[in-house]
Amino acid sequence: MIFKRAAAKLRAQDWLAISIELAIVVIGVFIGMQVTNWNQERLERRAAEHLLGELRPALHNFVNYFETAKPYYATTGQYADVAFGGWRGDRAVSDEQFVIAAYQASQIYVLGLNGDSWTVIFGSERLPNVDDAEVRHELASLMTLNYPSIEAGLSTDYREHVRQVIPEDIQAEIRAHCGDQPIPDQPLNVRLPVRCDLELPPGRFTQAAAMLRSHGELIGDLRWHQASVAGFLADMGAVEALTRSLLNRIERQNA
Repeated sequence: MIFKRAAAKLRAQDWLAISIELAIVVIGVFIGMQVTNWNQERLERRAAEHLLGELRPALHNFVNYFETAKPYYATTGQYADVAFGGWRGDRAVSDEQFVIAAYQASQIYVLGLNGDSWTVIFGSERLPNVDDAEVRHELASLMTLNYPSIEAGLSTDYREHVRQVIPEDIQAEIRAHCGDQPIPDQPLNVRLPVRCDLELPPGRFTQAAAMLRSHGELIGDLRWHQASVAGFLADMGAVEALTRSLLNRIERQNA
């Protein structure tokens, strides 16, 4: 209808009326586009806020990992102390304890996460829609961390070489009876038992202990392994602080 009126006025050379009609059309189109954009932005922000709420379980799992990784590596450190005693010839350390401790000291517990996991969970294209600048910054930091690089330092020569020396039947018994154990109510997390007793003939441990002692280079490897664990825990401590800060911000927004 508006175009018919415009055509009629054009034939009548009513330029003022034509200009008004065109202005109304242009303004109407502009307002329509703005309303569409506003609605789209509102929907995107609402989706981002919803997704931030959905991130809370993943962040809580992250925090649970930190809380279980610390005692886990404290336990491997205790086993390392026993293993050092075995290499020193400490009479308080039996052959069985020496062999078991040498193996358990090599155990590692990693998160197994990478930046792609965060992108799948959250989607990097949604990040600009997060209004809170601090949340946006902390989430971007978590998404871009090189987790595999942090965890790669735990795959040390000690972990590889000590398992080349300890007989496979003893390793199998350790894994079966004293390996990673699930934590109640935390299906994604594990603990390492602080004590391990195996029912194998004492002679098996005597032979295995002699083999370990014949590889004196493992002492230096274990020292490096312990240093690598310390570095890993320091790096993950920084990640933990970032995770807890982000989780607190999100929970305050959803309170």
